[in-house]
Amino acid sequence: MQTYLITGGAGFIGSSLSERLVKEGNQVIVIDNFCNFYNPKIKENNIKELIKSSNFKLYRNDIRDKEAVSKIFEENNINIVIHLAAMAGVRPSIENPVLYQEVNCMGTQNILEEMKKHNINKLVMASSSSVYGNCKEVPFTENMVVDFAISPYAATKKANEVMTHVYHKLCNFNVIMLRFFTVYGERQRPDLAINKFTRLMLECKEIPMFGDGNTSRDYTYIDDIVDGIIKSCNYVEKNENVYEILNLGNSSPVSLKEMINTIAEVIGIEPQIKQLPMQLGDVDRTFADVLKAKELIGYNPKTSFKQGIENFVKWYKINKDLYV
Repeated sequence: MQTYLITGGAGFIGSSLSERLVKEGNQVIVIDNFCNFYNPKIKENNIKELIKSSNFKLYRNDIRDKEAVSKIFEENNINIVIHLAAMAGVRPSIENPVLYQEVNCMGTQNILEEMKKHNINKLVMASSSSVYGNCKEVPFTENMVVDFAISPYAATKKANEVMTHVYHKLCNFNVIMLRFFTVYGERQRPDLAINKFTRLMLECKEIPMFGDGNTSRDYTYIDDIVDGIIKSCNYVEKNENVYEILNLGNSSPVSLKEMINTIAEVIGIEPQIKQLPMQLGDVDRTFADVLKAKELIGYNPKTSFKQGIENFVKWYKINKDLYV
């Protein structure tokens, strides 16, 4: 049995991961501040079963709070840290870049410092496909130059990749940085397109389509992401002198038009589309090369886009009152 500290552990990815780890018999400690970026009752619902487990411990704290973070590390014998907590979203980061810097960079620094203080050297951390910006060459590979971010959110994620490398070199941290590619599935945040469009279609409302519908994303199903995180944890536990950046994607981009049509097909309606201009900070496409992740950790995404959408829509219909 391992003891995992998961920051942001009540969120979409974090709660799904926590459930899997607890089910496998591990101890899971979660830090989450239940902020109002979206309705906190959604996170409460995510963990309503987890909190019944004796192997699950929840701290309702903010990673910017140094004293609170320090106390959590003092009170628990942690084996590995999975750092998922962050202010998410490209467009909101343009509106409030200082907040994104404070949470995503300074909050991360607090976690890294406590790990150093308590001699914990195993870290798996969320980065993002947004670091690739509008790279012209596809698919995106981990060795590409990613110095040209087009949103504050992307810049904070790149900064975290660089800072964790410092701790790898100076403090012998074993680190895997995971560049997630548009994660979707049950519990997806309400501000993200698949959740939003499903809601609007079920309410027979217009779908806002930014651009001509030909932008594309490498949508990756939540179960495949969780599997990739756990495989990364296993790798840093068993190996030394690790610093790796890995893409976790599906290697199968889906256009905005195709995404809308797939949801409409699963629901069984004709979508009403309102075309709007492209938004600042949005990239044209994402497309993950996952060969490195396959070779290093055995990552193998299995869920087709349509199957993932069917799973999400089924879940959403049961839980739609959360999003009112």
